[in-house]
Amino acid sequence: MRPAYLSFTLLASLGLATGAHAFTPAGNDIIYEVGDDAFEGYYSAAQGESRGTVLIVHDWDGLGDYERQRADMLAEQGFDAFAVDLFGQGNRPETTEARQEATRALYSDRERMRELTLAGLAEAREQEAAESVVIMGYCFGGAVALEIARSGEADNVAGYTSFHGGVATPEGQEWPDEVPPLLIAHGGADTSVTMEDVSGLVEELEAIEATYTVEIYSGAPHGFTEFDSERYQERADQKSWAAFLTFLEEVL
Repeated sequence: MRPAYLSFTLLASLGLATGAHAFTPAGNDIIYEVGDDAFEGYYSAAQGESRGTVLIVHDWDGLGDYERQRADMLAEQGFDAFAVDLFGQGNRPETTEARQEATRALYSDRERMRELTLAGLAEAREQEAAESVVIMGYCFGGAVALEIARSGEADNVAGYTSFHGGVATPEGQEWPDEVPPLLIAHGGADTSVTMEDVSGLVEELEAIEATYTVEIYSGAPHGFTEFDSERYQERADQKSWAAFLTFLEEVL
């Protein structure tokens, strides 16, 4: 019965993706605090009995309707989904310079990056999301997901996924001996994250005998899943989303 269910839900989710322009949020914006700072995430509860939780980490422009739609797509497939906010309530940078500044602040303070991501995970569980979780992210968010994977600081994480994210291991870091399964979705035409970067990650994961899958999509540029952008490639988006749903089926 499971393969038939997966096939049906896959078609439903891909149908949603092609209608991105008509998106209306089905979940709720959630304001929460980390220390003295306010953040605004987005929670979409699973339709029916929850099959697990997906924590979504946003791209360099902050949490927006893109992440909200992905959360709703996952909720329709039976997963609780929480889109975490790493920039702070009201901070949704619109210019390239502002986005670089926001991400640079966290790339240079990895401890803060991890703290904010784990605080988002804690808030998801405050919303009564299922305990077992997969952490995933887009671009900057993909790099964050791998940061958490390397740290081993998150509890009850069944897997990690990066969509066209940074995959290089920062100087001074290394992978632990054991890490949950990983899925890396990468564009073959990505000039921001090179194939050499991906090859380096594969070597590191092989060294620790990790369970991982790397999907390469021909002709897909950096950011190939971003609806309504010049970089969007429907074929790569649909194939990577199908791979992700299969991954969730396997680990949650």
